[in-house]
Amino acid sequence: MNRRDFITLVGGAAFAPIAADAQQQVMPVIGYLSGASLRLLPNQIAAFRQALKESGFIEDQNVTIEYRWAESQFDLLPKLAAELVGRSVSVIVATGGDQSVLAAKAATATIPIVFTLGADPVKLGVVASLNRPGGNLTGISQFTTALEPKRLELLREVLPRAAIIALMVNPDRPDSGSQVRDVQAAAQAVGQQIIVLSANTESGIDAAFASLVQQRAGALLVASDSYFNRRREQFVALAAQYALPAIYQWRDFAAIGGLMSYGTSLVDAYRQVGVYTGRILKGEKPADLPIHQSTKVELVINLKTAKTLGLTFPLSLLGRADEVME
Repeated sequence: MNRRDFITLVGGAAFAPIAADAQQQVMPVIGYLSGASLRLLPNQIAAFRQALKESGFIEDQNVTIEYRWAESQFDLLPKLAAELVGRSVSVIVATGGDQSVLAAKAATATIPIVFTLGADPVKLGVVASLNRPGGNLTGISQFTTALEPKRLELLREVLPRAAIIALMVNPDRPDSGSQVRDVQAAAQAVGQQIIVLSANTESGIDAAFASLVQQRAGALLVASDSYFNRRREQFVALAAQYALPAIYQWRDFAAIGGLMSYGTSLVDAYRQVGVYTGRILKGEKPADLPIHQSTKVELVINLKTAKTLGLTFPLSLLGRADEVME
């Protein structure tokens, strides 16, 4: 072996690990932070991955996704967010409740964050404005809490003689006070009596249902909340047990036997999260991506549940429904 070949061999061996490390770091990493669990969001996650794919990013091929699920243990979110920051991810996707977004925001001021929020992100202090978010956050605002008065209106349309309608909120939700005030103002405008109940645990939800029955509530408005969404089977079962008509935020409630739901499309929101994540991976800055406001709103009615409760939906309301389950 001549001297030149020896130097080439040694030099190649010396730089091989460096080249290999550089190659390994080429693939971007998405940090996925959620207060929910994968079990409850299969369709939403599928929509997110499909949008990424359409943007040119396929999981485990040219992008890695590090998932962190809090499984409704919201106190774990700061730790999970810190783990993703320590992993030096390229972008953090924060979904599954306002708490996830706030935890991600507190964990980093430099890594781009794409979120879904049911509340107004400006009022929540997440971004500076809808058109120019500023900072390192952008995402999708579903404004589900803004639809609470409309849900009350729909419930009254089905039950015009309900003397008392109950509103159940999660006191841990950052904007729960606004939810209560908005519904109370809407109720006062039409002379509707409202009682407010709070619950943030499984046993608390059981107790709240027992209480509203004792208070002779004729119907229930379940306020928008990610924790409530994860307890949807419990809500629907208790509403059936107490023969209580109820309206919820997501289609998922009506699909498992809830009377009716009115809210934006979760699948559509997660798809848009995938779109924004892809754009950021291609070099765009969160500050330059305006907050996407979900406009696809779905009214879903479960006629089978209505018959069980002895209710008849007005034809005008059935005609406005996006989906009627029989």
